[in-house]
Amino acid sequence: TDTGGVVKGWLAVGAPGQGTVLLLHGVHADRLSMLERARSVHRLGYTVLLRDLPGHGESSGERITFGLAEGAGVRAAMAYLRSELPAEKIGVIGSSLGGAALLLAQLLRPADAAVLEAVFPSIEAAVDNRVRVRIGPLARLATPLLLWQLPWRLGIEPAQLRPVDRMARLAAPVLVVGGMLDRHTPPAETRQLFDAANEPKTLWLVEGAAHEDLHAFAPRAYEEKVFGFLARHLRR
Repeated sequence: TDTGGVVKGWLAVGAPGQGTVLLLHGVHADRLSMLERARSVHRLGYTVLLRDLPGHGESSGERITFGLAEGAGVRAAMAYLRSELPAEKIGVIGSSLGGAALLLAQLLRPADAAVLEAVFPSIEAAVDNRVRVRIGPLARLATPLLLWQLPWRLGIEPAQLRPVDRMARLAAPVLVVGGMLDRHTPPAETRQLFDAANEPKTLWLVEGAAHEDLHAFAPRAYEEKVFGFLARHLRR
């Protein structure tokens, strides 16, 4: 990476001209969590790259930074694909932390299409939602204490972790996806992210889904909507 780290992953080459898909996993996961998605995408002819984000799996990094340092892994993956497959359009599917890392990566050349699944709009919202799931109304006391620790534990200010502020700079067709029963990234926050995006954009709120693997939850609908979106924007 451009910050001196190393990210590891797998590349499965598909048919020429079909496009390339970069899969970015969520927090405390690794590339294996995207494996079934990768198999489904590859069967359709796409080239697929699965990477462990910095601080996850086999990639370097001791700390999770909620998308900031992980963005270096996204930049490295995109640079690798642009170098190895210069003629192919690139789509990205980023789940939760993976989507935040894509938005915070500040890519010089954007993806050709982006799918953002259950991505938090800000670190304040992400922390508060997760704390409320655990301790309910006491979150109003605990959340500020946790956020206060960010600068001295990670050297990061909360203002640096606002994916919603980067939506307008995405410069690519975007599909924003979330679960209707997601308590970590509620539907209102998914809509907030969608509202901040430029056209062309599409919103899909999955009935009955929580903060989970949406491909596993509704594979047929997921492949119709998400893979259909990629096909429209990536294939020659």
